[in-house]
Amino acid sequence: QLSVQDVKCEVFSFWFQRVALLVAADIDALCACKILQALFHCDQIQYTLVPVTGWQDLGTAFLEHKEQIKLLIKQDDDLGVPSYDDIFRDEDDEEGGDDSGNESDEGSEPSGKRRRFDEVCVEEQWRGGLKGSEEILFDYEQYEYHGTSASMMFFELAWVLTKDTKDMLWWAIIGLTDQWVHDKITHMKYVTDVATMQRHVSRHSHRNEDEENTLSIDCMRISFEYDLRLTLYQHWSLYESICNSCYTSCNFKLWTLNGQKKLQEFLADMGLPLKQVRQKFNSMDMSIKENLKDVIEESANKFGLKDIRIQTFGVHFGFKNRFLASDMVHATAALLESTEKDESDSDNFIKALDSLTRSNLDRLHSGIDQAKKKLMAIQQTVASCICTNLILSQGPFLYCYLMEGTPDVKLFSKPMALTLLCKYLLKAFIHSTRNKRCKLLPLIMAAPKDVEKGTVIVVGIPPESETSDKKNFFGRAFEKAAETTSSRTLHDHFDTSIIELKTEDRSKFLDALITLLS
Repeated sequence: QLSVQDVKCEVFSFWFQRVALLVAADIDALCACKILQALFHCDQIQYTLVPVTGWQDLGTAFLEHKEQIKLLIKQDDDLGVPSYDDIFRDEDDEEGGDDSGNESDEGSEPSGKRRRFDEVCVEEQWRGGLKGSEEILFDYEQYEYHGTSASMMFFELAWVLTKDTKDMLWWAIIGLTDQWVHDKITHMKYVTDVATMQRHVSRHSHRNEDEENTLSIDCMRISFEYDLRLTLYQHWSLYESICNSCYTSCNFKLWTLNGQKKLQEFLADMGLPLKQVRQKFNSMDMSIKENLKDVIEESANKFGLKDIRIQTFGVHFGFKNRFLASDMVHATAALLESTEKDESDSDNFIKALDSLTRSNLDRLHSGIDQAKKKLMAIQQTVASCICTNLILSQGPFLYCYLMEGTPDVKLFSKPMALTLLCKYLLKAFIHSTRNKRCKLLPLIMAAPKDVEKGTVIVVGIPPESETSDKKNFFGRAFEKAAETTSSRTLHDHFDTSIIELKTEDRSKFLDALITLLS
């Protein structure tokens, strides 16, 4: 485990060599890739798709040379990573020191810090008879959770090397915002990291930038914002943004007639003409836009929307183009998982990566248009699932399956889109149900992945609560259920709580999960 300062010499030792980078298919990883690309002054990227299951051979090769393994971890992240010597012990050491090994295990076991689902010690059923290094690994791997954004880590590395730029800072901000948009970290962690990035923004705002930024028409200005939790509202109409934002849609219950009535009352309370609310934000009267945030916040408080504003960042490219960090996340995610054309994942990856460059604004605007369609599809699917009672209680968890033929089902064959739908649906269900027990349950959602191959994609998310630590236990549960039922699964995603499953194995797989988690 190294600090950023310790890694400084490592970067210089590889400065003039080629770099192989394994990049997960999410926005934070894309931003980290952009920062490294800028740090190594690499203009060209050779891209190859490598399945997660194919990383094992590479990992084995690394382990054979353990002195070359370095982990770049933020020092205040309590990730509980076990030491190498605790895991890879010689057989002689384990046989000769059972007693001391047990004492060591007790001292190093981090499970006391981990939240247990519904007071049920599920992990005890899985341990079976594990001991020594296997039990240490089990305690570490039983939950999936996220630490500090990878792009933030690499930005701080660039800062230590005195090679950080405003572009790198903006990519780091987008990476952090990706964690918030996709609900990967706690609110406290997000606010803490926002404060860190705010200090960097202030530093860059008060120093002379490079020559390309001295011309005002090409300048890049990053600012801290206390902005609205209305998705893409500056690139949409205010009305459509309210209708398709998870926060407002769930609080108003817009899938009901009463919810629609409440929305009209909310708009009337703000005193904004419907003509202004329904036209594009850029076309609204300047007199309305000047005080819009305060007007919305005042009315939102009356309707119980106490957190309508959130700490975030915005950027100006020249005089005309302004984006919030969340706009970038949604646009890039839409490009990364685009289903509009028959293009390969490699092509989508390159397009998403290019959209993060400020010279490719046309591609970014294309991503924003696709993101709008994606958000409308999510909103319509959530309303359909709630109104037709597609969410079923299976005992220890909730379950929802999108049938083939469901509108926009192809869009939800992608992991990020399905995960976002899953989180949106769980929040909507909690606002609509009167069953107190169901409000405390996690949700598993499945959708057709490849009809020709007969596969479905399955996502599991933890229970929704204000005190949630965002730790997901479904990765280990999926693995155990597949093993006990001999279900044909493909664990080919960076997030272990996302798997692919043969359609005909779905029933027995779910039965095993119910038994395992009950």
